Amino acid sequence: MRENSEYIKENKMTKESNGNSDFWAYKSEHYNQDEQLILLDNVQFIYELALAQLELQSLGVNFEITNGLRKFNFLNNIDENELIKKLAYFKYVNGKQTNYYQIIQKNRTRSVNQYLTHWIYPYKGKFHPQMIRALLNIIGLNEGDTVLDPYIGSGTTAVEAQLLGINCVGIDISPLCALLSKVKTESIYVLPQILDWKDEVIKRIKPSLLNLEDQTIDETINIISEEKVRNFFEMAKLVSISDNARRGKDFSNSFLKNIELMIASVSDYVEIVKKLNLKLGSIDIRKSDSRLLPLEDNSIDGIVTSPPYSIALDYVSNDAHSLKELGFNISEIREKFIGVRGKGQTRIDLYNNDMKRSLDEMYRVLKPNKFAAIILGNATYLGQEVNTVEFTIEYAEKIGFKLVKNIDKIIFGLYNVMQKENILIFQKAIK
Repeated sequence: MRENSEYIKENKMTKESNGNSDFWAYKSEHYNQDEQLILLDNVQFIYELALAQLELQSLGVNFEITNGLRKFNFLNNIDENELIKKLAYFKYVNGKQTNYYQIIQKNRTRSVNQYLTHWIYPYKGKFHPQMIRALLNIIGLNEGDTVLDPYIGSGTTAVEAQLLGINCVGIDISPLCALLSKVKTESIYVLPQILDWKDEVIKRIKPSLLNLEDQTIDETINIISEEKVRNFFEMAKLVSISDNARRGKDFSNSFLKNIELMIASVSDYVEIVKKLNLKLGSIDIRKSDSRLLPLEDNSIDGIVTSPPYSIALDYVSNDAHSLKELGFNISEIREKFIGVRGKGQTRIDLYNNDMKRSLDEMYRVLKPNKFAAIILGNATYLGQEVNTVEFTIEYAEKIGFKLVKNIDKIIFGLYNVMQKENILIFQKAIK
């Protein structure tokens, strides 16, 4: 989600620990056998309750809500194991902990939304992973299906799809986003190699009076032949560059700390996969363009995404330090991003045209009768509201999508670039 106050808070709170079992959102409670479904404690807003109910309905559950609005009872026979494996907003099903409740306890931060590898890199405008998990269920995706996120950003959709056994194609024009999403989802497969390289990397970059041939960090990282391992240490470097640029932290200390913290988070991921016997989805991250998707017609089972709010949030400027470090020219890359070209009305017109092309592509690659969940809001630019939501609904319906759900999501925080988002769920109609 595009919540800047949460972004600031989360990135002040990263810490080294073995998880936050004492964190308020993870507290266990006495289970009453009459209470068949219990919401997680961090479910606080109306839209979350709406998504929780839609999630149950999509999984074939008839239910009633108790007076406290946090506990549900079944009104039909259910597949208990399926609910335990999939649900995002509940911590107990018939007294048994859901997979998600156990997953979010693998958390190295004080933010309930930044468990496993989600916290890596302070990317502005992150999704709430809990919401993404719920939307994957709501649009009817199952193990082996393929979801597309044409604006993969920080990789939230990829991580949540992977955990549910859903395959994911993640597209982003930003080389930083492509790298970040790969690291979050691929590092679990090379953890032993990362551990093998850790001491070597640290030894080679630490200043030493006895070694006058110390290599730079870049030289050290570049000698790693395995791409996934090399990407891991490259991302640790970029997180540390961000720590230095945004918060004035000492780069060297930050780099050493981030290596340890990232390894701990990847280890948590590996551990929870083993504990819950998860069958992970395959992840395909590509640096490409949402306006010209490298995918076949009618090849995708579902779409979950949030278009960039570039009119209100300049992603290029925000991550300029990392993009420069990756060797990219900021002026050149700006011309390729959606919503950051031009000024005044020209900028809005270019953004709208880009969005039309992206929606055309989403419609083309989505299978008939399947669903696309798009999260977006109306930004304010030059003192005027840009009606992105209305524009998107109108154009999507014009090209053949049918709007089946429109859920308001209020955004709290003094530093947010907008106060409300809409969760739009479209179905591809057969022309």
